[in-house]
Amino acid sequence: MLFSYKAIDASGRSVLGRADAANLLELEQRVRRMGLDLVVGAPAKGKLRARRAGVRRPDLIQFCFHLEQLIAAGISMLEALADLRDSTDNQRFRTVIAAIADHVEGGKSLSQALAEHPETFGKVFVGLVRVGEQTGKLPEVLKSLAAQMKWEDELAAQTRRVMLYPLFVGAIVGLVTVFLMIYLVPQMTAFLRNVGQETPLQTRILVAVSALFVDFWWAMLALPIVAWFGVEAAARSDPAIAHALDRCKLALPLVGPILRKIVLSRFASSFALMYSSGITVLDAIRASEELVGNRPLAAALRTAGQQIAEGNTIAAAFEGTGLFPPLVVRMLKVGENTGALDTALTNVGYFYDRDVREAIGRLQAMVEPVLTLVLGAVLGWVMLAVLGPVYDSIAKMRF
Repeated sequence: MLFSYKAIDASGRSVLGRADAANLLELEQRVRRMGLDLVVGAPAKGKLRARRAGVRRPDLIQFCFHLEQLIAAGISMLEALADLRDSTDNQRFRTVIAAIADHVEGGKSLSQALAEHPETFGKVFVGLVRVGEQTGKLPEVLKSLAAQMKWEDELAAQTRRVMLYPLFVGAIVGLVTVFLMIYLVPQMTAFLRNVGQETPLQTRILVAVSALFVDFWWAMLALPIVAWFGVEAAARSDPAIAHALDRCKLALPLVGPILRKIVLSRFASSFALMYSSGITVLDAIRASEELVGNRPLAAALRTAGQQIAEGNTIAAAFEGTGLFPPLVVRMLKVGENTGALDTALTNVGYFYDRDVREAIGRLQAMVEPVLTLVLGAVLGWVMLAVLGPVYDSIAKMRF
């Protein structure tokens, strides 16, 4: 049963949290193990979710790293979990670790205890820990998990750079354009009316666009926000729309190929980790479908898994998806023939990781001059449309 509680730590500071317990007495014991004194507790509504719990990827990385170090040093699982519970700074994660320690103390294995918290530990995480327990290689699996999550953290940062850098620079160009249309152009337009000169076509177009910005600036600001939330709501309500959006992301110019490489890099590295840990090929592919984060690519992997189940080789199945270049397919074929498929998959992940870094560097080097040219073109159009009639008026006044 999930309880919400308020407790006090050794310094007298109030701490709010949630924990699983059979009753208030067990809740009090669990809170006391965390070095807290229970003030009040009551049944909570709903489940403890990962976002609400505040358990981030760096917390999980530290969990894997320290647990691997403690187990490798010969410390028992209960003592290692107790040390992790007392040393973590994240109060919510401390509650989760305390619950895991209680499950282990009650006779469950570590993987079974982790499976009790699916909001924090995913299926792949739990499956890898289970394989590590069965093979006696739990420290090695935890070390690989920590390295994998560090790489995923770097990959997520690269993905954000791909999406945010063009948006940031584009927003600056947009703000400059809005300033020109709302503030500068109307003042110049008033000056042109006083001159009384007949305005050319480009000037009339500029004045019309400026009037549109002045009268409907609120709609132009609200339209992207409304469109964003509208598309998100439609994607959540209709899987077909979500599938189409994921396909459109891969078809975007410049950004689409990089996103495809990022997804495939995540798949290859995760697949290599699962396969090298002892998870079967089909189970690794099924788990990878949830990791790629793109529905068309997940469907292609599902098709590849079906072909492998029917007796096709891994290289032939992946080649049939049309997602992997010939070089990658050849690496997989060599890995199958030599019995070193995990090494081949690791090389595939390295291949895509390097390609992604280079592609992001090229994109960042390209975006800034392109948007600078766009801004220069807008400024040139404004100057030509405004200063052209002024120059003509001055020329006529000389004669």
